[in-house]
Amino acid sequence: MSGVGPVEPGEGTHAWDAPGPSGAFDPNGGPDPTDAARLAEVPVTPAALGPSGSHHSPASRQFPGPHRAPGLPSLPGLLGAHAPAPLGRLLRRPARLYAAHRRATLTALTAALLLAGGGYLYATRPHHTEQATPAPPFPSQVVDVTYLGQVAVPPGTRPHSFAFEVLLGVDSGPPVTVTRVAQPYAGLSLTSAPRAPFRTKAGSVRKVVITMHATECEKVPRDAGLPFIDVTLRNARAIQVHSFILGTRYAHDLSEALQVACSNDSGHHQNA
Repeated sequence: MSGVGPVEPGEGTHAWDAPGPSGAFDPNGGPDPTDAARLAEVPVTPAALGPSGSHHSPASRQFPGPHRAPGLPSLPGLLGAHAPAPLGRLLRRPARLYAAHRRATLTALTAALLLAGGGYLYATRPHHTEQATPAPPFPSQVVDVTYLGQVAVPPGTRPHSFAFEVLLGVDSGPPVTVTRVAQPYAGLSLTSAPRAPFRTKAGSVRKVVITMHATECEKVPRDAGLPFIDVTLRNARAIQVHSFILGTRYAHDLSEALQVACSNDSGHHQNA
């Protein structure tokens, strides 16, 4: 079948055979001279020049991408993937540290929470503290010595001797031991019955006979003002030397006994 039909694309046609702006075709396949002259008349402005000052055709112009508010980093920059090297390392370091020490971090955090909880429970729980056992009293605080009066000297006592009787009591606390009984005057010696040391329990009393002997009458006082006796006491708390003033009656009896014991005709024992 023969005939002339429309020319199909590809049969002797070229991609640049499109009509120019004037609608005419170049028979040799080149651009239309009219279009070339018109393009030569288009002024070149600085905006049409690229960054280096060279002129680019409209087809080669670069158009901006999607609009982004100034100052906001892109998603890769925010994540640190394309950030500058120091900033990227700073952003990635916490993540690497956490990944490397995740187990240790969780263990330390759990231990800290348990410790804080235990401390709170211990601080808020009621404390039932046992009352400490009070220390025993000092012996001088619980011992009392009372003067009873003159008594006969024990048998076999030396001349120039006289005797008195006192009452020793312990109010409370552990037992008290009397380790020594003495008097302050020179020229006098002293013994006791029972002899020291002797022990007395709390809540009980004991009669003690004190015998004095004038060894040097020139040294003994003729008139005793406030005489006393020194008693050494011991208990579970302490050992103390305490002076007991026995009162005016004891002072009178002592002065009288000394005068009789040291008189020129006193060759015998004093008796009550």
